Amino acid sequence: MDTVCLEHSLTSEEQKQFEQDGFLIVADAIPSELVADLTAVTDRIIEDHRQTTNLSPNSTINMLDFIGKDPLYLQLIDWHKTFPKVWGILGWNIKLYHSHLIVTPPQPDADPNRRLGWHQDSGRLNIELEGNPRPRVSLKVGFFLSDTTRSDRGNFHVLPGAHRQNSLDLPTDGTNPAEARPVCVPAGTAVFFDRRLWHAAGINTSDVTRRVLFYGYSYRWLQPRDDMTVDHYMEKVAPIRQQLLGKSTGGMGYTSPGELDVPLRSWLTDHLGAEAVPG
Repeated sequence: MDTVCLEHSLTSEEQKQFEQDGFLIVADAIPSELVADLTAVTDRIIEDHRQTTNLSPNSTINMLDFIGKDPLYLQLIDWHKTFPKVWGILGWNIKLYHSHLIVTPPQPDADPNRRLGWHQDSGRLNIELEGNPRPRVSLKVGFFLSDTTRSDRGNFHVLPGAHRQNSLDLPTDGTNPAEARPVCVPAGTAVFFDRRLWHAAGINTSDVTRRVLFYGYSYRWLQPRDDMTVDHYMEKVAPIRQQLLGKSTGGMGYTSPGELDVPLRSWLTDHLGAEAVPG
């Protein structure tokens, strides 16, 4: 891993904002050339998916486990402008537990005022974990491949600060909460969010197809959210990427990891010093 990533470590201001709002916007996270390459790969995969499933061109696509479908996607798993902020929030005992590709074509006839599908991520973690608020456990980084600077493009919507509440009281008249905010960002932006943040996908009534790649990071002891079809990468990637793709020396290696389980910890210790790497 290139030491240039240390120039993009989580700042105290970013940490404060993430803890306060439950999300963080990183502008210009990926260059336009990489956005174009990722868009081309994504469009090819989505077109193949539509052909094999007979989905219509205007159907929204939610594809889990996209990480294994093209090696270009691996570039973002430890991207130098975003990954340091991931370990800055979660620490070094982490992995990619989930990848989620969303493509939202224009739906000009949809009702732009209907209530959105507000939710927290990770299913039964929001039922079976104790505490109020429940523990974070994971976060996602959304890499936006499309321009969503206008609020009619199926925007990612958030309720700032709502990650600190286990439940959500919605208006009785069928509208969205008054505090709801569309995240309006250009292509190349990365948006971090706490899995507990109440969020929703907006309605795309524009003429722009929205494409977003979501990378979910968690502690290594959490079961993957999807199939994580990545075995074909393991012998081709460096040790830190192997860690992020789920490699372990065994069951104990997830909860009581040794040096071979978490090469990220050794790398951080070597470059930042032991005092900067707690645990």
